[in-house]
Amino acid sequence: MVAEISDRVREIAEARDLQESEVFERALERGLEDLWEDLVLAQYLDRELDREEAVERVGRAKVERAERERDLVEKDVDWALNA
Repeated sequence: MVAEISDRVREIAEARDLQESEVFERALERGLEDLWEDLVLAQYLDRELDREEAVERVGRAKVERAERERDLVEKDVDWALNA
């Protein structure tokens, strides 16, 4: 796994004409952003955070998408329980 990661970093660095350290930095930033959004949306859906705060932190589009996905899951569960 470590060798695979190193190979990917090296390939990205060469293709983008970047230093490997910059590839790692960008990957860390992107990963942290995804983790942050997941946390905020989970807190919102668990009612630990109000909607406006969630919108402020991750944006209206992401909150609305999370709401649509939650609603679809709830409909599927309801259908399965009543089928």
